[in-house]
Amino acid sequence: MENASDKIQNWVKQVQEHQTAGWDSMPEIYLYMDQVITYMERQLNLFGRDEQSVLLTPSMINNYVKDRVLPRPDKKKYGREHLAMLTIISLLKQVLSIQDISSVLNSGNGEVFQKEIYETFRVAQQEELASVCERVNTAVEQGEEELLWLACALAVEASARRIVAERILSELSHSKTESEEKQS
Repeated sequence: MENASDKIQNWVKQVQEHQTAGWDSMPEIYLYMDQVITYMERQLNLFGRDEQSVLLTPSMINNYVKDRVLPRPDKKKYGREHLAMLTIISLLKQVLSIQDISSVLNSGNGEVFQKEIYETFRVAQQEELASVCERVNTAVEQGEEELLWLACALAVEASARRIVAERILSELSHSKTESEEKQS
């Protein structure tokens, strides 16, 4: 029977080997909702709290479309842009509000912009995960108490980074609103 440290090491190994699909590796064909869910489960399965975590459901997707975070599907079919945006939304919604995520995703338009945002996100995520995985491996070697301290340190770092990200997005939003009001 595996202990917690062994399970953590196995998970870290999977994360280190995982490659979130690049823009050009995503399906070029349009997918129906059930196919989107299946595809996204494969993309996101390592990033939940545990194996039973559900990071995306059809009702979540419908709400993102209704709230204009995600573009409307074309005849109930979702394309590469949708998959990229859903990946970003699913992973960032644990840290940022949907409103903040929407402001980032919808701050430009066109496929080139969406590709750039997605690829920047994907590479940054991969680099951060690699760094954190190194820290986890070091902590595992030192024992469960060190893992507990690392979990606490990572939570504090995440909180601090969320606070800064929210402030930046808030200031940018206020600045954009003031600029639009001056132009009116």
